[in-house]
Amino acid sequence: MAGHSKWANIKHRKSRQDEVRGKIATRLSREIIVAVRQGGADPALNMKLKLALTRARENNIPKDNIERAIQRGLGNTEGASYEEMTYEGYGPGGTAILIDVLTDNRNRTAADIRHLLNKHGGNMGETGCVSWQFRRCGQFVIENLPAERRDDLMLAVIEAGAEDFRVDDGSVEIITAASDFGAVQSVLEKEQVQVVSSRLTMLPTTEIELRGDAAEKMIRLLELLEEHDDVRDVFTNFVWTDD
Repeated sequence: MAGHSKWANIKHRKSRQDEVRGKIATRLSREIIVAVRQGGADPALNMKLKLALTRARENNIPKDNIERAIQRGLGNTEGASYEEMTYEGYGPGGTAILIDVLTDNRNRTAADIRHLLNKHGGNMGETGCVSWQFRRCGQFVIENLPAERRDDLMLAVIEAGAEDFRVDDGSVEIITAASDFGAVQSVLEKEQVQVVSSRLTMLPTTEIELRGDAAEKMIRLLELLEEHDDVRDVFTNFVWTDD
């Protein structure tokens, strides 16, 4: 694909998630535990839990696993105590990276993340050093949406607050303000479309294009970060070019 493409990034991310699927169940269980501890076990009153449960269903996590995580979050069963943290840093070419983690040992995780960044052409930064280059948004990805349904769906989600509706080769990406995520999600559920990914994400306000060796180094760094057991999500302003 010539030039850079947000869709290439989305598809790369989905491919990486498929490769580390064995770890996704563990990560989603941690998300559910933390969400329940922070806001209770009712997803109608706890948006963070609702999002975690949605991601669990999208990834075919067994109901028994979900229930065990909820019970741990309620304190009914014993287990490690996790905390949420975000590390900020730089990759090759000055690219910005945000790394969300759920960890039961912040010192171990910080050392691991710093080591990965330093080894692969990046470095850890101070809190706030790159987060200003991102904004929190809702993102939905829909696959196999028939062309005849696109216009009606676009009008419905825009009325619910969607900011952008992008189509690429039969797939649709919908971007919303974080505050409108729930309203757009309700529309998509009502329309019964095939949502393959729904999440709150950090989208870059500017992008840095890399190519050649620099792009390969950056891709490898992102892969290693995503494979780390404590890493929940990785956000970057990197896009690759191959022209």
